[in-house]
Amino acid sequence: MGISGDAIDVGAVLRDLRRRADLSQRELADRSGVPKSTLARIEAGRGGEPAFRTVARLVGAAGGELAIRLHGEPPLGKFADSGGVPLGMPVDEPRDEADRRYPAHLDVRRVRTLKDWPGAWWAHSYTLPQRSWPLRVPELTYDLDRARRDRRRWRQEARARVTFRRTGEDVPATSWRFVAELPGAGPVGELRAHERSVDLLLGDELDDRREVVLEGVVVAPDLRFLGIGRRLVELLAKEMARAGLRAAHAVAEFGNVDFLLACGFELRASRPSALMLDVRGAPGVSPVPQPPSSAR
Repeated sequence: MGISGDAIDVGAVLRDLRRRADLSQRELADRSGVPKSTLARIEAGRGGEPAFRTVARLVGAAGGELAIRLHGEPPLGKFADSGGVPLGMPVDEPRDEADRRYPAHLDVRRVRTLKDWPGAWWAHSYTLPQRSWPLRVPELTYDLDRARRDRRRWRQEARARVTFRRTGEDVPATSWRFVAELPGAGPVGELRAHERSVDLLLGDELDDRREVVLEGVVVAPDLRFLGIGRRLVELLAKEMARAGLRAAHAVAEFGNVDFLLACGFELRASRPSALMLDVRGAPGVSPVPQPPSSAR
């Protein structure tokens, strides 16, 4: 049985399968037993319609599934036993400046900032105006290192699967705790806050008006810069609106300031002073016995 080229772009599907399986043409050819030259011709759309058996071997070796079905009926047969990518799906195939396809398994992505491009070595140490950049920055880039590709794909998958919820476990009644969880991995992010009385803060009678103080937002190191922290703050804002609380306050330093600004916080004209009470030196307070140095 053959596959009509009018219905399916077999070459595009194979390239997308290779990308998802992170396989080069040579690696897929070795796995399937199909000559690399044959695979290259199929992906380039040259040499006429490929044999059905050849396509089935290539799809199966790439981890895909080839099925035959009548319209509205379940599959009549399968030629691979793994959950694959349906044939005929739209495939985004960027090309370089010479109108050549990029290697399908390299996950080509657009360069939006200098840090998106590994070749921009100067972006991490100092800032240069564009006219002074030592290299021309391409529109597209990719990772040659497989470990980097695997890590990037894992982060994208984790961002799509993470869930968020508020929990009252192990917190006082006036405390707020939100967690981000990844199925199979447990918590990967947390936000904690607490309520405070504006009446007590200002020493005035304001009908027991309350507001929220943000204590901190923590995200697992491998999953930072994926928007998990921001979504925790958004969940806090929704719960505040539901509870009738209007304001949330936070004190931040260094890069955390930029994070909170991106989440919608605004800098205030006044900043509280950082103070500490050390009760060990207060009058009338007995000093706390210290253990011997050998026991510390």
